[in-house]
Amino acid sequence: MITWASFPYDGTVVVVTGAGSGIGQAIARAFLENGASICVVGRHEPPLQETVQGFPEERVLMRTADVSDRTEVDDMISAVVDRFGRLDVVVNNAGVFEGGEIDDYDDAAWQRMHGINVDALLFVARAAMPWLQRSRGNIVAISSVSGMRGDWGQFAYNATKGAVNAMVQSLALDAGPHGVRANVIAPAFTATRLTRDRLDDPGFAAALADRVALGRAATPEDVARAVLFVAGPDAGYITGAVIPVDGGTTASTGQPRPV
Repeated sequence: MITWASFPYDGTVVVVTGAGSGIGQAIARAFLENGASICVVGRHEPPLQETVQGFPEERVLMRTADVSDRTEVDDMISAVVDRFGRLDVVVNNAGVFEGGEIDDYDDAAWQRMHGINVDALLFVARAAMPWLQRSRGNIVAISSVSGMRGDWGQFAYNATKGAVNAMVQSLALDAGPHGVRANVIAPAFTATRLTRDRLDDPGFAAALADRVALGRAATPEDVARAVLFVAGPDAGYITGAVIPVDGGTTASTGQPRPV
């Protein structure tokens, strides 16, 4: 089991975007382990099959979709409701990273990253909102501590994640009167297949550990546990929050550790 606690997700319908690997895969599996019915969304079917392997077929829907395309998102939400009859939780997790400095940053890279990191949240939230109002459900967006501060060499990525944080806080204000909550989970550097090469660099790994109070990178399971809590009834009075899951990264002012 990914979660230590048990969460009451029997009968709950959840959408997780970017569910084929890393954080999204862990989130989807954690919901499935706790009884939810899940729509896993990604660009390619084989990774989605890996995510849901071993879970009952009647609680699983796989959708290949480009979440930066409004029509594909609308079709995906319609498919979820057609299959399960309701929608309770949307986890907007799909995201991409393309670093670089401003003097040589590629316009196409900006458009790709903005489309997946920002536009997709708009499209998913808009398509899901009528159904979330019916169920008094909630949205959880996976952002980053990079949306809360600056980083070297990734101004564009930080801009997209800052936009996610602000958008969700504003959505919380607009959706609150309808009984819908909206929150952000903001991880720091997380160990996944895509980041393994960086963690295998001893210099980077040591520098990272020196910046994190707990002395290690996050795991996808660390993030999934926070999502299951904030999406559930025990977090029913939490909305508009940006919650760092960062091992203490943002607790520091950035000044060096005493020697």
